[in-house]
Amino acid sequence: MKIDLAVLGRQYELHAAAYEAAALRALRSGWYIMGPELEAFEEEFAAYTGAKYAVGLNSGLDALTLSVAALGIGAGDEVIVPANTYIATVLAVTANGATPIFVEPDGYYNLDTSKLESVITERTRAIMPVHLYGQAADMGRMGEIAARHHLAVVEDCAQSHGAHFGTTMTGRFGDVGCFSFYPTKNLGAFGDAGAIVTDDAGLAERIRMLRNYGSKEKYHNELCGINSRLDEIQAALLRVKLGYLSELTAERREIAAKYLAGIHNEYIILPQLRDGAEHVYHQFVVRTTTRDHFKAYLKDHGIETVIHYPIPPHLAECYAQLGYGHGSFPVAEQYADEVLSLPIFNGMRADEIDYVIDTVNAYSREVYSTSCCDGTTKR
Repeated sequence: MKIDLAVLGRQYELHAAAYEAAALRALRSGWYIMGPELEAFEEEFAAYTGAKYAVGLNSGLDALTLSVAALGIGAGDEVIVPANTYIATVLAVTANGATPIFVEPDGYYNLDTSKLESVITERTRAIMPVHLYGQAADMGRMGEIAARHHLAVVEDCAQSHGAHFGTTMTGRFGDVGCFSFYPTKNLGAFGDAGAIVTDDAGLAERIRMLRNYGSKEKYHNELCGINSRLDEIQAALLRVKLGYLSELTAERREIAAKYLAGIHNEYIILPQLRDGAEHVYHQFVVRTTTRDHFKAYLKDHGIETVIHYPIPPHLAECYAQLGYGHGSFPVAEQYADEVLSLPIFNGMRADEIDYVIDTVNAYSREVYSTSCCDGTTKR
C-alpha cells in the first residue's frame, strides 16, 4: 500500500460541486481583486473566530510581517519567538528590522512559558507564540506575562485553525492572530492566502492599508505598504471550505484518536495533549531517537513522512549573523533530530489508517536494518 502524507484531491472531492460553483461565481462576476467575495469572507472568518475584524492577505507570512509592522516594531526592538518553528515566524520579525529572541519549546512543541521572563529586556516589544502542529500554546500564562511587561502578543495561527485554549479560539488571545491558508492547512485555499484577526479597529485599518500599497484611497499612499491582497477566487473558495471546517476538523481528530489509541511502540513517542487545549492536528508528529532509520523504514513500506522541521531557525544560514551555533538551543535541536510527521488528511480511509498503525507498531530497530541515509533499505 502507498500512502502520501496528504492527498488534497480527496478533500476537494468531498465537496467538489460547491467549490466549482464558488469558483464560477467569482469568475463570472468580472471582479477579481478586493471585491464582494473578499468582504464576505472577512466577515465570515471574523465571526468564526469571534473577532471583530478580519483582513484577507496573500499569505501567512504577510499576515505576520504586516502585523509586526502595524504594531510599529522595527530596528532596535526585540520579539520573542519559539526556537522550534517554521522560519516564516522569524522572517516576519527580521523583515521589519527587529531582532528575534529565541525561547526553547516545552513538551508540547510550543514556546516554554517558564523560560519566557528570563529573556525579556527593555527592548522587548512583543511575544510571537506559534500554536505548532495544531495545539495551542499556554496562552493563559503567556497572557499574564505579556500584560505584566506591557508586551504585544502576535499569535502565529498558521497551523491552528479552530484550535482552542480553554473556551477561546487561537488568534483571540493576543493583539492580533495571523493565519495561513496554504493548501495543506486545515483551512487551505487553492493557492497562497492568509489573514489576520483582531479586535483593534486601528490595527485592522493599518493592516488593510499596508496590504494595498499603504493606501486607503487610490494613489494616496499614507504608509509604505506592499501588495498582499487575497483575491476574489481564493476568497470564494475559502468561504466554501470555512463552512465545512468543523466537519473537517472532527475528521482529523478522529484519525488522530485512532493513532493515539492504536500505536504502541517503545521506540515511538506520541504527541502529548495539553490540559485545556483542543488539538486540531494539522500534523500528527511523533518522535524517535532513530528518526532517519524510522523514516527510511516507513518509506520502504510505502508510507510518506515529512520532517517538520529539520533545521531550527537559529541554525539557518540566513541567520548566521545572529551568532548561534549547535548547542545554543538543545531542546529545539533535539526535536529537529527526532520529529516525524505521519500521514493525516481529510478523506483518509480506514484501511490506510490501520496500515499506518500496523506498520509503525511493527517497527523495530533490531529487526529493520538500514544505512539510514544512502537510500538502501533491507529487511
